[in-house]
Amino acid sequence: MYTAGVRKPEPDPRIDAYVAKSAPFAQPVLTHLRALVHRACPDVVEEIKWGRPFFLHRGTILCNISGFKAHCSFGFWGAEIGKVLHKDGVLQAGGMGSLGRITSVKDLPSEKQLLGYIRHAAALIESGKGDTWVAVQRRVVKAPKPPIEPPPEFTAALKKNKAANAAYAAFSPSCKCEYVEWIAEAKRPETRERRIAQALEWIAEGKQRNWKYQG
Repeated sequence: MYTAGVRKPEPDPRIDAYVAKSAPFAQPVLTHLRALVHRACPDVVEEIKWGRPFFLHRGTILCNISGFKAHCSFGFWGAEIGKVLHKDGVLQAGGMGSLGRITSVKDLPSEKQLLGYIRHAAALIESGKGDTWVAVQRRVVKAPKPPIEPPPEFTAALKKNKAANAAYAAFSPSCKCEYVEWIAEAKRPETRERRIAQALEWIAEGKQRNWKYQG
């Protein structure tokens, strides 16, 4: 990744400013992650994209760091490194990155682990065996959100409606999720009741939640 005698890229002062403006708890976390990225990939190039610090290797996004009011995030980019993180059980839901909500350095995998993952991600970019899309096309690797549990009122109503219950059972998981999320988002009991009644009517007719927009 790095050839002796080749000048290393200069740190981006905008990232220095970003870290300095971050919350006190976040500064050591962001500084630690930034240092690890440079240790693992000495020729990494720093940039600010979408208002956050990014690290590019050979013109492709390697990873990024972010600081928020109550947590930090660290995101790897690309499907291949995502498979590795998933296999190792490192991916965590929550936050905007791959490692969940980070509030201190203690929340991170070990330094050895992180260095290994960063080097692996860089090697995938170099080899062309991983994702080879340009930077703006890549997407951060995140753990999938846990499914929302159906509200008990909805479950009870379904059991009382044989037609709707049978049709709902035949729906795909994504179709079921659309109905569950729509009902669960209702903040007022009366709104939830109306949505459940409407859902049962549509489901009994075999209609998906957004059937009106499906041509």
